[in-house]
Amino acid sequence: MRQHAADFPTWQNRCGIKKSDRSMKPLPLVADLVAKLRTQGIDMPPGPVRAGRYGDSPDLSVSLLALIRDGRKTAGTSLLWAIDAEKEPLPQIGQIEIVVDHQNAPAIVTRITRVEVVPYNRVTAEYAAIEGEGDGSLPYWREVHWAFFSRECKRIGRAPTDSMPVVCTVFEVLNVISRKAD
Repeated sequence: MRQHAADFPTWQNRCGIKKSDRSMKPLPLVADLVAKLRTQGIDMPPGPVRAGRYGDSPDLSVSLLALIRDGRKTAGTSLLWAIDAEKEPLPQIGQIEIVVDHQNAPAIVTRITRVEVVPYNRVTAEYAAIEGEGDGSLPYWREVHWAFFSRECKRIGRAPTDSMPVVCTVFEVLNVISRKAD
C-alpha cells in the first residue's frame, strides 16, 4: 500500500538544533520532505514519520552525517530538558526519521529501534561507542556532549548537571540520500 504525506503523523524532532539557533534554518515540514523524497523515487515505509537533524552548527551537522553515512554512528543523544522546553514528543521506537542536513535537504532516512532516558552520568561505554564520535570512548562522549548540553542548557535557562536527563536514541539506516553536486 502506498502512503501519502497526509497519512503520516508528523513530528519535528530537533536532534540538537532548536528554534532559537541562528546558524541553522528551522526544520522543514515532514509532508514537504516526504514529497521531495517521493520525487527521487524514495517512499517512506509505513509508520509515523518525524523530521530531525544532528548538530547545532553546519560544521557539526556535516561531520555527524558523515559518521552515519560511514556506518560508524547509529545513535544520537538529546537533552530531555530541551525536548520538554520545546514541547516536543519523545522519539518512539518504530518511528521513521527523515534526517536533514544543515541546508534542510533530506540526507538520511532512519528507523528508531531503541529509546532510553538516563541521567547523563549513567550513559554507558557501549552506548558511547555506537554514537561513533571521536575515538568512540566514554570519556570522549562525555567531553563533547557536556559541551553540547551546556549550550542547550544555557539556551533554555538551565544549568547542566551530572544527573541531567538525556534521551539515548538508537537507529537503523534505511536510506542514504545521494548528494547532488552543487
